[in-house]
Amino acid sequence: MIPFIFPCRPALKSGALAASFFLFAFVPLFAQTRPDALQAFRDGDFERSIAICRSEIAENPRNLEAHVVIGWSLVAMGRLDEARTYTLAGRNISRYDVRLILTLGEIAFSQGRNVEALQHFQDFINLAPDGPRKDRVYYLLGEVYMRMGRFRHADIALTTAVHRVPGNAAWWTRLAYARENAGDLSAAVVAYERAISLNSQLGDAQRGLERVRQTLARQ
Repeated sequence: MIPFIFPCRPALKSGALAASFFLFAFVPLFAQTRPDALQAFRDGDFERSIAICRSEIAENPRNLEAHVVIGWSLVAMGRLDEARTYTLAGRNISRYDVRLILTLGEIAFSQGRNVEALQHFQDFINLAPDGPRKDRVYYLLGEVYMRMGRFRHADIALTTAVHRVPGNAAWWTRLAYARENAGDLSAAVVAYERAISLNSQLGDAQRGLERVRQTLARQ
């Protein structure tokens, strides 16, 4: 049994908070109509952002931007169930808004609802083929596929991610792990070696490379 290698994550108190950094990347890339709520989010004043958005939604229940921003702020605070409720309500206003779809994918991923996360990430890719941070979405797809034991699908997704961001050593390590579990050991060696060339201190990559080399030597 190959030991599971957990993905590298920022040093935050929960995976839910980690998701907020990904969502934050979308803030300057979409036009916002209520700069005060958005500015509060940018400033890290999430409670104020939430209060502003709630006031805007009470005034106009179909205020799309308020639903987007309140979702981001609630995710940043780790209040994922509330974030999901508001984001789903936003999709009733604009079903194909990729910001909402991505937020739902991140929430589902953080809560371990893999099938739902997979669907949202695939929808995002289909709706925004040239969208920002698509590399990260492919990485998350790879992680979801690995949770499901679908290692060849994970290989494809993670290969796409490292093609877009070739300097991410952690992603190369995860790609190598997917290939190792898929039985493609020679390709796993290549990916582990690439990860180590980018960051020689990655223990997971070093251990993985040694493990695969030992397996190949016994064959």
